[in-house]
Amino acid sequence: MKKSVLLLIVILSLGLTVSCSKQEENTAMPKMVEVNLKVSPNPGEPNKPIILEAKVTQGKEKINDADVSFEIWRSKDPNHEKIAIPHAKDGIYRLEKIFQQEGTYYIISHVTARDMHNMPKKEFTVGAPSEKEDSTTSNHSMDGMNMDDEPNH
Repeated sequence: MKKSVLLLIVILSLGLTVSCSKQEENTAMPKMVEVNLKVSPNPGEPNKPIILEAKVTQGKEKINDADVSFEIWRSKDPNHEKIAIPHAKDGIYRLEKIFQQEGTYYIISHVTARDMHNMPKKEFTVGAPSEKEDSTTSNHSMDGMNMDDEPNH
């Protein structure tokens, strides 16, 4: 009798362990929304088009329904231009822009998709570079909040 009860306890324990591990697989965290931010050409030339591009993916899936805007400014300039970017294709959101003034510029792509937000920042140059911003005192955000530089993905 004791062996039967012990065997029954072992079988129930194994059943619970398998059940819990399957439940954990089903509730795994979704993959992060990744943003690959590119500037081409870099350095660019004044009065010639520069292509600013964000490729938005989640795992191997290209995200075509993200909310994307680019925040662009010249180093040390308190005025930031904010532009909503429509989807092009294959998860790529693109803006072609002409910069008239030489200098060091920054772009942050604000990307919201699948209940996630990603904001990579990239520095680029038009013509001759100008003085760079101090990353600890840089004030950049669509909401006017201070944020530290985000890593590029």
